Amino acid sequence: MEQHFDQPKQNKSGNKFNQYLILLIVVALIGGFFGGQAWAKRQYSIMEVEDFDLLQASYNRIHEKFLYDIDDEQLINGAISGMVSSLEDEYSQFLPDEQGEKYVESYQDNFYGIGAEIRNDNGRYFVSSLVKDMPAEKAGLKPDDEIVEVDRESIEGLDFNELLGKVRGEKGTKVIIGVLRAGSEEVLEFEIERAEIPLHTVYSERLEQDLGLISITRFNKNTDVEFAEALQQLEAEGELKGLIIDLRSNPGGLLDETVAIANMLVPQGKKILDVVYKNASRTTSYVSKAQEVFDKPIAVLINQYSASASEVLSAALKESAGAYIVGVTSYGKGVVQSFEPFNEGSVLVLTEAEWKTPSGNGIHKVGVEPTHVVELPDYANLHRIPSDVELKLGSYGEHVELLKQYLQVLGYEASDEGIFDEQTEQALKQYEQAKGLPVDGVYSAQDGAAMVEDIGAKLAENDTQLKKAEELLQQSAQ
Repeated sequence: MEQHFDQPKQNKSGNKFNQYLILLIVVALIGGFFGGQAWAKRQYSIMEVEDFDLLQASYNRIHEKFLYDIDDEQLINGAISGMVSSLEDEYSQFLPDEQGEKYVESYQDNFYGIGAEIRNDNGRYFVSSLVKDMPAEKAGLKPDDEIVEVDRESIEGLDFNELLGKVRGEKGTKVIIGVLRAGSEEVLEFEIERAEIPLHTVYSERLEQDLGLISITRFNKNTDVEFAEALQQLEAEGELKGLIIDLRSNPGGLLDETVAIANMLVPQGKKILDVVYKNASRTTSYVSKAQEVFDKPIAVLINQYSASASEVLSAALKESAGAYIVGVTSYGKGVVQSFEPFNEGSVLVLTEAEWKTPSGNGIHKVGVEPTHVVELPDYANLHRIPSDVELKLGSYGEHVELLKQYLQVLGYEASDEGIFDEQTEQALKQYEQAKGLPVDGVYSAQDGAAMVEDIGAKLAENDTQLKKAEELLQQSAQ
């Protein structure tokens, strides 16, 4: 059994428009932090609980009376799922068979798949990015392709774990991915051979004024190793005067890796967090054992999608290392899950504790408060227009409103009316001409992909949160 912190998924760069699109990267509220503890050792015999007689009787009656064929495994899985659902806990879940295996795989430092990062946009799945030189890229998939079929079967209605279960598989096996692409009305099919895919969760760059930037997308196995290597590389390039850690839209992950990173940054003897179990029967305290820590000023970037393990690290650095926290209040996931893998691959994820910051504060449904509240520009929160939407003269509704906002952000004079009017058509034609797109004044997915890219570039240039962090560290270094 392991422990983890986890919440919604995330994208890679803290400076990409995709990261800030509402609901674009919020995938599924699954997990917390893994940690095998004593609950699995306590046995509660069904023979000692009279209410289990009803369960046994129901099982027997189904076998004796049900008209159609019965799948025993399906019955048992359904009973377990029902028990977990009755807890009415958004983080506890039962994942049978392949779903459980893929769930565990998602925290490894590699897996067998196609090498495409997938994002959930209101129940629709898009290719967010591609791992360089991996099968998906070689086969011809592109960012912003919408996945609509796997092995020629529709994925409509699948949740994220179910989709992963279909896309991933054994090394060397093949999968057919059907996508809708901007500029094409037909489903494009790509036959892709699965391979071992390395998972990288840490990205770094050296900024001006001798500042380092390390972005952590999730806390997986070996994330701490990647972080240490990134920090070492930045320091090898020249003395750092400060470090920015970007945890925006980081959904969480594994506890051990989170604590290991904190040990590189929090002074020895300072508390990192407390984990408090049921009825306060047991508390596990995590204290920094660092022999040597980074001793320059630190700023951490967070947003409303920074959750769980990213909140643990943020709070530890804020309260035990005096770090600046820049951005907006984080997600607020302060409960702990364990997961128990069973022999056949199924996984039971169960909330079993809460965690508290070094100062003893609970953050569940509250979040970590920044020391410096900084909002991104309003256009960072724009929704995407679905790829199958076409807009033209006379169209109206929320997608027309979004299109006008896109155009206005990019400097084109679309009208403020609630309809796709001639002024909006003219503005769109001007944009299409400037971008070398078909100039027809009809909004298509091709137009949308170009606009998203341009808005992302504009946001990268106007990342108010990153700029504030740089300013704070420069002041501290003086």
